[in-house]
Amino acid sequence: MTAIRKQDQLDGSHTSREFALSDKQFATISTLVKSEVGINLTEAKRDLVYSRLVKRLRSLRMESFGAYLELVGSTSGTEERSELISAITTNVTNFYREPHHFDHLKSTGIPDMIQRMAAGESGRIWSAGCSDGREPYTIACTLLQAVPDVAGRNVRILASDVDHKSLAKAKAGQYGTEMVERMPRDVLDRFFRRNADGAEAGAEIKALIAFRFLNLLAEWPFKQKFDMIFCRNVLIYFEQDLQSTLIARFCSVLKPGGYLYIGHSERVSGSAVASLRQVGVTTYRHEPNGAHQ
Repeated sequence: MTAIRKQDQLDGSHTSREFALSDKQFATISTLVKSEVGINLTEAKRDLVYSRLVKRLRSLRMESFGAYLELVGSTSGTEERSELISAITTNVTNFYREPHHFDHLKSTGIPDMIQRMAAGESGRIWSAGCSDGREPYTIACTLLQAVPDVAGRNVRILASDVDHKSLAKAKAGQYGTEMVERMPRDVLDRFFRRNADGAEAGAEIKALIAFRFLNLLAEWPFKQKFDMIFCRNVLIYFEQDLQSTLIARFCSVLKPGGYLYIGHSERVSGSAVASLRQVGVTTYRHEPNGAHQ
């Protein structure tokens, strides 16, 4: 194989590359990813695709993208297709990312949920696209701070993602020092166990969360509706029509009066505009039939 500089390997932005990625091969990868998980890989993402997948070629000791795509398209390539999706999926997250959402969750979302629970409902929160778990663990910490006896109530957090590797990390709940340093000290000391590498999520917050594999494009096997849905910085990877479709589906599983939290660069569109009222920065209250209160 042709040797290249380290930076070429990292971002694939130079003319000289270890592997050739033809237009047809890039189109094949883009079509596969879009059909599997809805992510729209434009030409602007070509270098990203190269830099992510070249690692898979090296790991499998393959000598071309052609051979790799033959494997991915074969009957024995199911596992590698999952690896491809995992490699392409962007997992950018943090504890207390976009903190205004957690301020609203604590001041309004949770009290509204508790009020509904007093009337006999269960409490359900969904972290859709949970990545390595830092979002749902932040939700759990916020919930326990607001309702100390929540463990004895019928409240659960569903944390879902399409990336099996991210889910494994989330379930383990192990985070490096740089990650946990972003948390408030009192939260870290109360809900996490420190260790030589950083800290691990404690049993109290782990008990509130169910981590599940879920493809947003597939069926949603939910028996109950949600009080709050967090789907932040996920929709930006989809085309506009799919964004609108997914937001409408979120409304279909969101309780009246429930809240939808989306990313800072995302906006509500499509039919859901009629039933979602903006009540904060990228924070929306579900009001069916446009019955704004």
